[in-house]
Amino acid sequence: MKKLWTVLSMGLLAVVLTACGEKTGGPLDPNKLVVGVTSGLHEQIMEKVKEVAAKDGLEIEIKAFSDFQMPNVALVEGEIDVNSYQSIPFLETFKREHKADLTAVGETILNPMGVYSRKIKDISEIKEGDKIGLPNDPTNGDRALHIFQSAGLIRLKDGIEGEATVLDIAENPLNLDFVELDAAQIAKQLDDLTAAAINTSYALKNNLHPGRDAIFLESKDSKHHNVIVVRTENKDDPVVQKLVNAYRSEEVKKFIEETFEGSVIPLW
Repeated sequence: MKKLWTVLSMGLLAVVLTACGEKTGGPLDPNKLVVGVTSGLHEQIMEKVKEVAAKDGLEIEIKAFSDFQMPNVALVEGEIDVNSYQSIPFLETFKREHKADLTAVGETILNPMGVYSRKIKDISEIKEGDKIGLPNDPTNGDRALHIFQSAGLIRLKDGIEGEATVLDIAENPLNLDFVELDAAQIAKQLDDLTAAAINTSYALKNNLHPGRDAIFLESKDSKHHNVIVVRTENKDDPVVQKLVNAYRSEEVKKFIEETFEGSVIPLW
């Protein structure tokens, strides 16, 4: 039944995107943007960006989504003008799979993925046969596997970049049992696992603080930094640069550093 629902969901997404491709765009409103974000930290940050942008005469309407795919679907469809929530690898995967004409226009933050546990205090305590959770979507699954490799738990096949899966594990010396789960649900199932890789947004929603609670944290030079994204036809619209400038302001940077205390890293 779960497989059937997945097929139906992807079919619906394809229909939506096909319909979206028939829409025409045009220049964005020079004084107002509708910005899509995922609920949680991206919404919090955009509220601050909205405040800063208003001082420059730019009105921002925020639309929050609970699903990782829908802000891109809404952008292609024209329901929103911009989105701010995703990493470059996630964007590239979406563009390839759905033939979406989207472009990143500015770097924002890094939400370091962390490994969390309610049973152990250090990643070195993981023992043979333990259950380890990771996201089941291609982008975040690859990200988690590379973190596990950095932590010395596994070795991936040579040359695997972008969308590694558990099938690409070349060495698993502890014979760990890797359990693939929906990214939004991993934190809720942490009690049933020895440890799991969890995205920062979902960690924070479940009272897990990356800087305090992670037993292993993604490095700051990760390729999974977040970006502001628009339809390619609008990448040079002056209002887009106005948004980027507001986001990458010292006021927003200070807000991020004080609010998230190292769990979210501004890239400027």
